[in-house]
Amino acid sequence: MAVKCILGLVVLMAVSAWAEEEALTTSELIERANRDVVRSPDEPYVEDDVAYDSEAERNADPCVSYGCMWPKSSDGKVYIAYVISRVYSPREVSIIERGLQSFHSVSCLRFVKRSNQRDFLNIQSLNGCYSYIGRRNNGQNLSLQRSGCVYHHTVQHEVLHALGFHHEQKRSDRDQYIRVVLENVISGMEHNFDKVNTLNQGTAYDYGSVMHYSKYAFSKNNQPTLVAIPDPNVQFGVASEMSQMDIFRLNRLYNC
Repeated sequence: MAVKCILGLVVLMAVSAWAEEEALTTSELIERANRDVVRSPDEPYVEDDVAYDSEAERNADPCVSYGCMWPKSSDGKVYIAYVISRVYSPREVSIIERGLQSFHSVSCLRFVKRSNQRDFLNIQSLNGCYSYIGRRNNGQNLSLQRSGCVYHHTVQHEVLHALGFHHEQKRSDRDQYIRVVLENVISGMEHNFDKVNTLNQGTAYDYGSVMHYSKYAFSKNNQPTLVAIPDPNVQFGVASEMSQMDIFRLNRLYNC
């Protein structure tokens, strides 16, 4: 009986921890998962949750500089091969695959299990949550650490990076919509708020994007690091899934 009680308590604690994490926003989950992580020597340079082959590379936008879209097939679909590490539990695999399949009903993208494709997403539980921006050559790691990253919206977020999208508040025109309060940012984390020469595709700034940071991202004093302008009461960074603008922008980029 005592053993059953202990097991029941362990399960209850695990469920409680899961519920607590699930209540967090996408950016809060990613920031928590990536906080103070020590990456192995064979992992890439990572800024926030964006991977680069070197620190120098982060100053360039690969999509603008080199082209990073996944190619379209003759049938009008964009097929993206993937591999999911065997370390994930069946439940975690289900969450990841549901996140991938969520693109199928709203776009011309199709995620398919890899057979012999050269370029593919190699989804692994590495140190934290991160992805490269856009398609790279050969297998590219997309990290969804089992502890803290395997949620529907975090899967969508990291996959959108792999499809070529930056964080919304890094948009080249963001200063018209959001103010960065650097004095509240943790020392050494200011680079996470740098603007990027993004391809905005003539679309409106999207406070509801699943790619938007939360109001207190990287705050050192529980004060806002991001404030909407001109209306500071506008909510942002609380999306639980892709917004309609995320979907529209994705379809425009890939000509769906």
